[in-house]
Amino acid sequence: MVADTTSRPHRVVVLALDGVPPFELGIPSRVFGNAFDDAGRSLYEVLVCTADGQPVQSDAGFAIAVAHGPQALADADTVVIPPIHDLSELHVGSALPEPLAAALTLVRPGARMVSICTGSYVLAAAGLLDGRPATTHWQRADEFRRAFPKVRVDQDVLFVDDGDVLTSAGIAAGIDLCLHLVRRDYGAAAANRVARRCVVPPWRDGGQAQFIERPVPEPTVASTAATRAWLLDRLADQISLEEMATHARMSVRTFSRKFRDEVGATPGRWLTAQRLERARDLLENSDLSIDLVAHRAGFGTANSLRQHMRSVLGIAPNSYRRTFRGTAA
Repeated sequence: MVADTTSRPHRVVVLALDGVPPFELGIPSRVFGNAFDDAGRSLYEVLVCTADGQPVQSDAGFAIAVAHGPQALADADTVVIPPIHDLSELHVGSALPEPLAAALTLVRPGARMVSICTGSYVLAAAGLLDGRPATTHWQRADEFRRAFPKVRVDQDVLFVDDGDVLTSAGIAAGIDLCLHLVRRDYGAAAANRVARRCVVPPWRDGGQAQFIERPVPEPTVASTAATRAWLLDRLADQISLEEMATHARMSVRTFSRKFRDEVGATPGRWLTAQRLERARDLLENSDLSIDLVAHRAGFGTANSLRQHMRSVLGIAPNSYRRTFRGTAA
Protein backbone atom coordinates (compact mmCIF):
# COMPACT_ATOMS: atom_id res chain seq x y z
CA MET A 1 0.00 0.00 0.00
CA VAL A 2 1.25 3.47 -0.86
CA ALA A 3 -0.57 6.31 0.81
CA ASP A 4 -2.20 8.94 -1.39
CA THR A 5 -0.39 12.22 -0.80
CA THR A 6 -2.78 14.23 -3.02
CA SER A 7 -5.69 14.07 -0.57
CA ARG A 8 -6.00 14.38 3.21
CA PRO A 9 -3.33 12.73 5.38
CA HIS A 10 -3.69 9.03 6.07
CA ARG A 11 -5.96 8.82 9.12
CA VAL A 12 -4.79 6.58 11.97
CA VAL A 13 -7.28 6.02 14.78
CA VAL A 14 -6.01 4.50 18.03
CA LEU A 15 -8.63 2.67 20.08
CA ALA A 16 -7.88 3.01 23.80
CA LEU A 17 -9.39 0.35 26.08
CA ASP A 18 -9.43 -0.06 29.85
CA GLY A 19 -6.12 -1.29 31.19
CA VAL A 20 -4.04 0.27 28.42
CA PRO A 21 -0.38 1.05 29.25
CA PRO A 22 0.20 4.77 28.59
CA PHE A 23 3.52 4.17 26.85
CA GLU A 24 2.09 1.79 24.26
CA LEU A 25 -0.95 4.03 23.78
CA GLY A 26 1.41 6.84 22.78
CA ILE A 27 3.49 4.84 20.27
CA PRO A 28 1.28 5.49 17.19
CA SER A 29 1.06 9.23 17.91
CA ARG A 30 4.79 9.45 18.44
CA VAL A 31 5.74 7.57 15.27
CA PHE A 32 3.05 8.61 12.80
CA GLY A 33 2.91 12.11 14.22
CA ASN A 34 6.57 12.62 13.30
CA ALA A 35 6.10 11.70 9.63
CA PHE A 36 6.25 14.71 7.28
CA ASP A 37 6.82 15.20 3.57
CA ASP A 38 9.57 17.45 2.22
CA ALA A 39 7.25 20.45 2.40
CA GLY A 40 6.67 19.88 6.11
CA ARG A 41 3.12 18.58 5.68
CA SER A 42 1.94 15.80 8.00
CA LEU A 43 1.67 12.46 6.26
CA TYR A 44 -0.68 11.10 8.91
CA GLU A 45 -3.50 12.38 11.06
CA VAL A 46 -3.59 10.53 14.38
CA LEU A 47 -6.74 10.44 16.52
CA VAL A 48 -7.27 8.60 19.79
CA CYS A 49 -10.73 7.37 20.70
CA THR A 50 -12.46 5.12 23.20
CA ALA A 51 -15.20 2.60 22.58
CA ASP A 52 -17.85 4.70 24.32
CA GLY A 53 -16.37 8.21 24.32
CA GLN A 54 -15.66 8.01 28.06
CA PRO A 55 -12.25 8.08 29.77
CA VAL A 56 -10.45 4.75 30.20
CA GLN A 57 -8.44 3.54 33.16
CA SER A 58 -4.77 3.01 32.38
CA ASP A 59 -2.66 0.27 33.98
CA ALA A 60 -0.59 3.02 35.62
CA GLY A 61 -3.24 4.04 38.13
CA PHE A 62 -4.73 7.06 36.39
CA ALA A 63 -7.56 7.67 33.95
CA ILE A 64 -7.02 8.83 30.38
CA ALA A 65 -9.52 11.17 28.74
CA VAL A 66 -9.43 11.39 24.95
CA ALA A 67 -11.01 13.78 22.47
CA HIS A 68 -12.95 11.28 20.36
CA GLY A 69 -15.63 8.65 20.66
CA PRO A 70 -16.14 5.54 18.55
CA GLN A 71 -17.44 7.54 15.56
CA ALA A 72 -13.81 8.36 14.73
CA LEU A 73 -13.36 4.73 13.67
CA ALA A 74 -15.74 5.18 10.73
CA ASP A 75 -13.26 7.38 8.85
CA ALA A 76 -10.08 5.50 9.79
CA ASP A 77 -7.65 4.32 7.14
CA THR A 78 -5.73 2.43 9.82
CA VAL A 79 -7.01 1.31 13.23
CA VAL A 80 -4.44 0.59 15.94
CA ILE A 81 -5.36 -1.37 19.08
CA PRO A 82 -2.74 -1.03 21.87
CA PRO A 83 -2.37 -3.72 24.52
CA ILE A 84 -4.66 -4.34 27.48
CA HIS A 85 -4.00 -6.41 30.57
CA ASP A 86 -7.47 -7.76 31.39
CA LEU A 87 -7.86 -10.50 28.81
CA SER A 88 -10.31 -12.68 30.73
CA GLU A 89 -13.25 -11.90 28.44
CA LEU A 90 -11.33 -12.44 25.19
CA HIS A 91 -11.27 -16.04 23.97
CA VAL A 92 -12.93 -18.24 21.38
CA GLY A 93 -16.66 -18.50 21.79
CA SER A 94 -16.99 -15.42 23.96
CA ALA A 95 -18.78 -12.34 22.70
CA LEU A 96 -16.77 -9.16 22.56
CA PRO A 97 -17.70 -6.89 25.45
CA GLU A 98 -20.04 -4.05 24.70
CA PRO A 99 -19.48 -1.32 23.64
CA LEU A 100 -16.25 -2.68 22.06
CA ALA A 101 -18.19 -4.89 19.68
CA ALA A 102 -20.38 -1.97 18.60
CA ALA A 103 -17.34 0.25 18.11
CA LEU A 104 -15.61 -2.26 15.83
CA THR A 105 -18.68 -2.48 13.59
CA LEU A 106 -18.04 1.17 12.69
CA VAL A 107 -14.70 0.34 11.04
CA ARG A 108 -15.18 0.58 7.29
CA PRO A 109 -14.33 -2.33 5.00
CA GLY A 110 -10.79 -2.05 3.71
CA ALA A 111 -9.40 -0.24 6.75
CA ARG A 112 -6.06 -1.59 7.91
CA MET A 113 -6.18 -3.27 11.33
CA VAL A 114 -3.10 -3.19 13.56
CA SER A 115 -2.44 -4.50 17.05
CA ILE A 116 0.41 -3.87 19.47
CA CYS A 117 1.28 -6.65 21.91
CA THR A 118 -1.90 -8.09 23.52
CA GLY A 119 -4.11 -5.89 21.37
CA SER A 120 -3.97 -9.01 19.18
CA TYR A 121 -6.50 -10.58 21.56
CA VAL A 122 -9.08 -8.04 20.41
CA LEU A 123 -8.44 -8.78 16.73
CA ALA A 124 -8.55 -12.53 17.38
CA ALA A 125 -11.74 -12.35 19.44
CA ALA A 126 -13.34 -10.38 16.61
CA GLY A 127 -12.43 -13.22 14.22
CA LEU A 128 -10.06 -11.07 12.18
CA LEU A 129 -7.11 -13.42 12.68
CA ASP A 130 -8.80 -16.74 11.88
CA GLY A 131 -6.58 -18.71 9.52
CA ARG A 132 -4.01 -15.92 9.40
CA PRO A 133 -0.46 -15.58 10.70
CA ALA A 134 -0.10 -13.36 13.75
CA THR A 135 2.07 -12.71 16.76
CA THR A 136 1.75 -11.35 20.28
CA HIS A 137 4.05 -10.97 23.27
CA TRP A 138 6.12 -14.14 23.67
CA GLN A 139 5.03 -14.53 27.31
CA ARG A 140 1.40 -14.75 26.18
CA ALA A 141 1.95 -16.89 23.10
CA ASP A 142 0.94 -20.26 24.57
CA GLU A 143 -2.14 -18.77 26.20
CA PHE A 144 -3.02 -16.95 22.99
CA ARG A 145 -2.65 -20.18 21.00
CA ARG A 146 -5.02 -22.01 23.38
CA ALA A 147 -7.53 -19.17 23.36
CA PHE A 148 -7.57 -18.84 19.56
CA PRO A 149 -6.64 -22.18 17.94
CA LYS A 150 -7.55 -20.93 14.44
CA VAL A 151 -4.78 -18.31 14.51
CA ARG A 152 -1.38 -19.29 13.10
CA VAL A 153 0.71 -17.94 15.95
CA ASP A 154 4.39 -17.15 15.44
CA GLN A 155 5.83 -16.22 18.82
CA ASP A 156 9.39 -15.82 17.55
CA VAL A 157 9.01 -12.65 15.47
CA LEU A 158 8.75 -8.93 16.20
CA PHE A 159 5.76 -8.36 13.95
CA VAL A 160 3.68 -9.97 11.23
CA ASP A 161 2.49 -8.09 8.15
CA ASP A 162 -0.40 -9.97 6.57
CA GLY A 163 -1.50 -7.17 4.27
CA ASP A 164 -4.56 -5.51 5.79
CA VAL A 165 -4.02 -7.03 9.25
CA LEU A 166 -0.76 -6.56 11.15
CA THR A 167 0.24 -7.70 14.63
CA SER A 168 3.30 -7.02 16.77
CA ALA A 169 4.96 -8.19 19.94
CA GLY A 170 5.45 -5.97 22.97
CA ILE A 171 6.55 -2.35 23.39
CA ALA A 172 9.61 -1.84 21.14
CA ALA A 173 8.14 -4.18 18.53
CA GLY A 174 5.15 -1.84 18.36
CA ILE A 175 7.54 0.95 17.38
CA ASP A 176 9.11 -1.36 14.79
CA LEU A 177 5.70 -2.13 13.30
CA CYS A 178 4.66 1.53 13.09
CA LEU A 179 7.95 2.40 11.38
CA HIS A 180 7.37 -0.53 9.02
CA LEU A 181 3.99 0.97 8.09
CA VAL A 182 5.56 4.36 7.39
CA ARG A 183 8.12 2.60 5.20
CA ARG A 184 5.37 0.66 3.45
CA ASP A 185 3.27 3.77 2.88
CA TYR A 186 5.91 6.34 2.01
CA GLY A 187 9.24 4.55 1.58
CA ALA A 188 12.45 3.98 3.53
CA ALA A 189 13.59 7.60 3.50
CA ALA A 190 10.40 8.78 5.25
CA ALA A 191 10.68 6.01 7.85
CA ASN A 192 14.34 6.82 8.46
CA ARG A 193 13.48 10.48 9.08
CA VAL A 194 10.86 9.45 11.63
CA ALA A 195 13.33 7.11 13.33
CA ARG A 196 15.90 9.89 13.63
CA ARG A 197 13.33 12.23 15.18
CA CYS A 198 12.29 9.55 17.65
CA VAL A 199 15.90 8.42 18.25
CA VAL A 200 15.14 4.76 17.59
CA PRO A 201 16.66 2.19 15.20
CA PRO A 202 15.22 2.82 11.72
CA TRP A 203 14.78 -0.81 10.80
CA ARG A 204 14.55 -4.15 12.54
CA ASP A 205 13.45 -7.12 10.48
CA GLY A 206 9.96 -8.28 11.49
CA GLY A 207 11.28 -11.83 11.49
CA GLN A 208 13.89 -11.06 14.12
CA ALA A 209 13.55 -13.04 17.33
CA GLN A 210 11.47 -11.42 20.09
CA PHE A 211 13.38 -12.67 23.09
CA ILE A 212 17.12 -12.15 22.87
CA GLU A 213 19.43 -12.39 25.86
CA ARG A 214 21.48 -9.17 25.80
CA PRO A 215 23.26 -8.74 29.14
CA VAL A 216 25.07 -5.43 29.36
CA PRO A 217 28.75 -6.28 28.82
CA GLU A 218 31.45 -5.22 31.20
CA PRO A 219 33.78 -2.58 29.70
CA THR A 220 36.48 -5.21 29.25
CA VAL A 221 34.22 -7.72 27.46
CA ALA A 222 34.66 -7.87 23.68
CA SER A 223 31.72 -6.82 21.52
CA THR A 224 30.88 -7.04 17.83
CA ALA A 225 29.67 -3.42 17.68
CA ALA A 226 32.87 -2.05 16.16
CA THR A 227 32.84 -4.74 13.49
CA ARG A 228 29.20 -3.98 12.65
CA ALA A 229 30.11 -0.33 12.15
CA TRP A 230 33.08 -1.40 10.02
CA LEU A 231 30.81 -3.57 7.87
CA LEU A 232 28.32 -0.75 7.31
CA ASP A 233 31.09 1.27 5.68
CA ARG A 234 31.94 -1.68 3.41
CA LEU A 235 28.59 -3.03 2.24
CA ALA A 236 29.77 -3.08 -1.38
CA ASP A 237 32.67 -5.38 -0.47
CA GLN A 238 32.40 -9.15 -0.20
CA ILE A 239 33.67 -9.85 3.30
CA SER A 240 33.87 -13.39 4.63
CA LEU A 241 32.89 -14.54 8.09
CA GLU A 242 36.55 -15.23 8.77
CA GLU A 243 37.45 -11.61 7.92
CA MET A 244 34.70 -10.33 10.21
CA ALA A 245 35.99 -12.50 13.06
CA THR A 246 39.57 -11.35 12.43
CA HIS A 247 38.48 -7.70 12.58
CA ALA A 248 36.71 -8.39 15.89
CA ARG A 249 39.81 -10.27 17.14
CA MET A 250 37.77 -13.38 17.87
CA SER A 251 37.53 -16.91 16.60
CA VAL A 252 34.81 -17.53 14.04
CA ARG A 253 32.82 -19.55 16.57
CA THR A 254 33.04 -16.90 19.30
CA PHE A 255 32.27 -14.08 16.87
CA SER A 256 29.21 -15.86 15.48
CA ARG A 257 27.88 -16.58 18.98
CA LYS A 258 28.47 -13.05 20.28
CA PHE A 259 27.02 -11.51 17.12
CA ARG A 260 23.79 -13.48 17.46
CA ASP A 261 23.55 -12.74 21.20
CA GLU A 262 23.93 -9.00 20.57
CA VAL A 263 21.88 -8.62 17.39
CA GLY A 264 19.46 -11.54 17.34
CA ALA A 265 20.52 -12.64 13.85
CA THR A 266 23.46 -14.37 12.21
CA PRO A 267 26.14 -12.14 10.65
CA GLY A 268 25.03 -13.20 7.17
CA ARG A 269 21.37 -12.44 7.75
CA TRP A 270 22.16 -9.10 9.40
CA LEU A 271 24.48 -8.11 6.55
CA THR A 272 21.86 -9.00 3.93
CA ALA A 273 19.29 -6.86 5.77
CA GLN A 274 21.66 -3.87 5.84
CA ARG A 275 22.40 -4.29 2.15
CA LEU A 276 18.72 -4.44 1.35
CA GLU A 277 18.15 -1.22 3.29
CA ARG A 278 20.99 0.45 1.37
CA ALA A 279 19.49 -0.71 -1.94
CA ARG A 280 16.07 0.67 -1.00
CA ASP A 281 17.60 4.03 -0.15
CA LEU A 282 19.47 4.16 -3.46
CA LEU A 283 16.37 3.17 -5.44
CA GLU A 284 14.35 5.93 -3.79
CA ASN A 285 16.90 8.71 -3.77
CA SER A 286 19.19 8.22 -6.76
CA ASP A 287 19.03 7.72 -10.51
CA LEU A 288 21.59 4.90 -10.48
CA SER A 289 20.91 1.94 -12.73
CA ILE A 290 19.76 -1.29 -11.10
CA ASP A 291 23.19 -2.79 -11.81
CA LEU A 292 24.94 0.04 -9.96
CA VAL A 293 22.47 -0.09 -7.08
CA ALA A 294 23.13 -3.81 -6.75
CA HIS A 295 26.90 -3.24 -6.80
CA ARG A 296 26.92 -0.39 -4.26
CA ALA A 297 24.58 -2.26 -1.91
CA GLY A 298 26.81 -5.31 -2.01
CA PHE A 299 24.57 -7.72 -3.92
CA GLY A 300 27.01 -7.90 -6.82
CA THR A 301 24.54 -8.38 -9.65
CA ALA A 302 21.14 -7.02 -10.54
CA ASN A 303 19.79 -10.56 -10.60
CA SER A 304 20.92 -11.14 -7.01
CA LEU A 305 19.27 -7.88 -5.93
CA ARG A 306 16.03 -8.87 -7.69
CA GLN A 307 16.00 -12.24 -5.96
CA HIS A 308 16.52 -10.73 -2.51
CA MET A 309 13.92 -7.98 -3.01
CA ARG A 310 11.33 -10.42 -4.31
CA SER A 311 12.03 -12.80 -1.44
CA VAL A 312 11.83 -10.17 1.32
CA LEU A 313 9.60 -7.44 -0.12
CA GLY A 314 7.71 -9.28 -2.84
CA ILE A 315 8.61 -6.65 -5.43
CA ALA A 316 11.26 -6.12 -8.12
CA PRO A 317 13.72 -3.18 -7.95
CA ASN A 318 12.18 -1.29 -10.87
CA SER A 319 8.68 -1.68 -9.45
CA TYR A 320 9.91 -0.58 -6.03
CA ARG A 321 11.46 2.54 -7.53
CA ARG A 322 8.28 3.43 -9.43
CA THR A 323 6.17 2.86 -6.32
CA PHE A 324 8.22 4.83 -3.83
CA ARG A 325 10.16 7.38 -5.86
CA GLY A 326 7.27 9.85 -6.02
CA THR A 327 6.46 9.77 -2.30
CA ALA A 328 10.13 9.81 -1.25
CA ALA A 329 10.97 12.64 -3.63
